[in-house]
Amino acid sequence: RSSVRVLCGSNWSLVLQGQWMLEFYAPWCPACQQIEATWESFAKESERLGITVGKVDVTQEPGLSGRFFVTTLPTIYHANDGVFRRYRGSRTLEDLEGYILERKWEAVEPVAGWKSPSSIMMHGMAGLFHFSGWIRQIHNYLTGTLGVHIWVSYAIFILATLLIGLLLGL
Repeated sequence: RSSVRVLCGSNWSLVLQGQWMLEFYAPWCPACQQIEATWESFAKESERLGITVGKVDVTQEPGLSGRFFVTTLPTIYHANDGVFRRYRGSRTLEDLEGYILERKWEAVEPVAGWKSPSSIMMHGMAGLFHFSGWIRQIHNYLTGTLGVHIWVSYAIFILATLLIGLLLGL
């Protein structure tokens, strides 16, 4: 049984309390696959380190990856009582443990307040990522299930965008 806590849109706020290390990954990502065993070992040491180790699958949680503004994989964040810092160190077990034990995270600049995952701005960003996932599902339905040509699907979205813009303009 894994010691890594799986986070999703409904329970992500757990990272606002206590000390966490959180990895954003995708199952298809080679770099993410490479760190997987290390991350599991790190999680097994979490009780000794006084932290909780979590992970987020960006393919299943686009809103959460938007909230944290994840642009590269894997992305690792340290959170301490709602203060977030991006971990940019080596991904070895020794360096991850040292980051916590030696409190190296204190020397890292926290994520700016407006870019914090709990801010209103990033709440809106999460909504945009959800919306883009919804558009992708519609496109896949049109092209895959209904057999509509890909350019016809694009044309439908272009027309819908123009119509919505006209309606909003009126």
